[in-house]
Amino acid sequence: MKAMVCTKYGKPDVFQLKEVEKPTPKENEILVKIYATTVTSGDCRVRSFNSPLLLWLPMRIVLGLRKPRKPILGVELAGEVEEVGKNVTKFKKGDQLFAMTDMKFGGYAEYICLTEKGTIAIKPENITYEEAASISFGGTTALHFFRKGNIQVGQKVLIYGASGAVGTAAVQLASYYGAEVTGVCSAKNSELVKSLGANHVVNYQTEDFIKKEKRYDLIFDAVGKITKNQCKEALALNGQFVSVEGQGIAKVETKDLLFLKKLMQEESIKSVIDRRYSLEQIPEAHEYVETGRKVGNVAVVLQK
Repeated sequence: MKAMVCTKYGKPDVFQLKEVEKPTPKENEILVKIYATTVTSGDCRVRSFNSPLLLWLPMRIVLGLRKPRKPILGVELAGEVEEVGKNVTKFKKGDQLFAMTDMKFGGYAEYICLTEKGTIAIKPENITYEEAASISFGGTTALHFFRKGNIQVGQKVLIYGASGAVGTAAVQLASYYGAEVTGVCSAKNSELVKSLGANHVVNYQTEDFIKKEKRYDLIFDAVGKITKNQCKEALALNGQFVSVEGQGIAKVETKDLLFLKKLMQEESIKSVIDRRYSLEQIPEAHEYVETGRKVGNVAVVLQK
């Protein structure tokens, strides 16, 4: 099978398209033909090994000292079950599903084996493979931090970085939960963020939400660019601040994928896809993600 392999840490040109052995499912695994995956900011950090100095050695031990121990990156995918192990009971051949692989990676390939107990759900019939793949990372991350911040109906919630992969999911989820949502983004993305459910939009290029009189019950930094200390004046009494930076890795649970599936089936939320690339174009996709200009998600389509 074809796979995009990360040969060492570095710039996007460290990727090489290679023929690798097609995996065979174990007794409790399913073999999935991957139809779509994504390029996330997390994938780019792993490839470039962009790590804080204090975490440099621990992260090298986890990811691989000289090069990625798991050289086929990609943490979210959607595809079809091609084969099942003899002990598998949850899935059958032909099932269309979407999944997250977490630190096991493996999405940048034509096939992958997943344990049936993994973070997997049947794909909603009303969305495409790339839409299914593109909701997992942003949606589960937003759900994790909203739980951490104890989001409530009627709260004033601010999403900083509202037009990114996590931000576009967070705006929709906060609106679904019945919050009054303010999204912070650039002017060119303001209409998109409003269309996703934001009641108010702040253009970070010309406005400073911290200097406004409005106070928020929950501030969610979806891009890791502000701190609680910086925006404490914008927090209401007992207000919560949560961030994707410095507050741990989002815990991903299958129940969250099932919840996202339900919301997509109801058309309560949707995937926002900026660009689509092929497997061969993954280096270009990484270059684009690293510009910081992507809106929502960057999808990789492997099968038509």
